[in-house]
Amino acid sequence: MEKNDLVTVFGASGFVGRHAVRALAQEGWRIRAVCRKPNLANYLLPAGHVGQIQLMRGNVNDDEDVAKAVAGAGAVVNTTGVLFGHGEQDFDHINAEAPRRIAIAARAAGARALVHVSAIGADPDAESDYATSKGCGERYLREEYPDATVLRPSVIFGAEDRFFNKFASLARLLPGLPLIGGGHTRFQPVWVTDLADAIVRSLALADARGQTYEIGGPAVLTFRDILEFVLRETGRKRLLVPVPFWLASVEAFFLQMPGIIGLEPLLTTDQVTLLKSDNVVHEGAKTFAELGIAPHTIESVVPSYIWRFHPKGQFGKPMIAAPE
Repeated sequence: MEKNDLVTVFGASGFVGRHAVRALAQEGWRIRAVCRKPNLANYLLPAGHVGQIQLMRGNVNDDEDVAKAVAGAGAVVNTTGVLFGHGEQDFDHINAEAPRRIAIAARAAGARALVHVSAIGADPDAESDYATSKGCGERYLREEYPDATVLRPSVIFGAEDRFFNKFASLARLLPGLPLIGGGHTRFQPVWVTDLADAIVRSLALADARGQTYEIGGPAVLTFRDILEFVLRETGRKRLLVPVPFWLASVEAFFLQMPGIIGLEPLLTTDQVTLLKSDNVVHEGAKTFAELGIAPHTIESVVPSYIWRFHPKGQFGKPMIAAPE
């Protein structure tokens, strides 16, 4: 596709979406950045040249909004997704039904490419509600737009993440950190910028049409490995306390209460269920390699932003800059 073509990005103000907008702008795409509150997303505009990025209000739960958003677009990218549900921003609406609505509109508008960001472990028959909704979203998407490209990332990290930042924050406040399920669950953390590059490559490669890619970083780490890394980088010594899944589920039942009023809970019972399964690239899956991308390690990126949780801040250890 021509780089100066118009691409519609849903969820443009979110963690993945904002990086996708930046990567697309750098490659010369014209971007229609769709978000629920565009008045709070002006920070996206400097990512491109004057007029290159257009902010647009849109609700992925509304057929008319979605149709207007994709009108005239040569490509569509869906980065919307929720890790906990509230009202119309729940798993069914955002993770499952929105991909179908976007696919129908993209096909009707004649969009030549559609990229959808899902998650490793997405399966309509999964035990976790989150993984089930992601799996249903993929199935609905492919029913309406068979040539869509699906990207399934492992846990995503970056300066604004809710993963390393969350554990570093907890380590500053608590005497110990919980090793849920003993800390044996495996992850393959992927840098959000590498994921954004995968979105751009997926739009550019004709061979990516209709394919599913599992997106993971270069290293497989256990939950314990990740917490130990956070403690080393933040210069803190904390107990790592094994917590069986059943007890974690009981604790999560109370910790998820803020989600009832729309606040992000510290932990949910569904997230505990997710931790029962490894979150790594499956053998034989198409990966970054097929997209020509060499992913970055957590060591090359994470220290550039969690230094602020060190007791001595920027003076606690030599600061590094994130890769360009």
